[in-house]
Amino acid sequence: ITSMFSLLTAASLCVGCCITPLLAKETDPTMPKDPGLNATVDVTMARPVGAAATVAGFALFVVSSPFSLLGGNAGESWDNLVAAPASYTFKRPLGHFEDPSAKPATDK
Repeated sequence: ITSMFSLLTAASLCVGCCITPLLAKETDPTMPKDPGLNATVDVTMARPVGAAATVAGFALFVVSSPFSLLGGNAGESWDNLVAAPASYTFKRPLGHFEDPSAKPATDK
């Protein structure tokens, strides 16, 4: 289990390091948008990482659920550990990385 955890940690770090420059391109308004690249990165990197985060969040929820029930915040725990990663992974349109609940900043 330790070697599997180490492998998963290393793979997550590699994916995180590789995807960061691609996501940074999205925030630069001077860069042209490429929906094909966005969809490719989404399918090959973001969705598998999101699915893994959903599974890991479910495992953490199962472990922490007795404490969440005692604290009265089981619903909040479920929302943060399972529902949010699942929504990001399975409900978000392909190639769209922005948070749909975030409001755009307005200039004053």
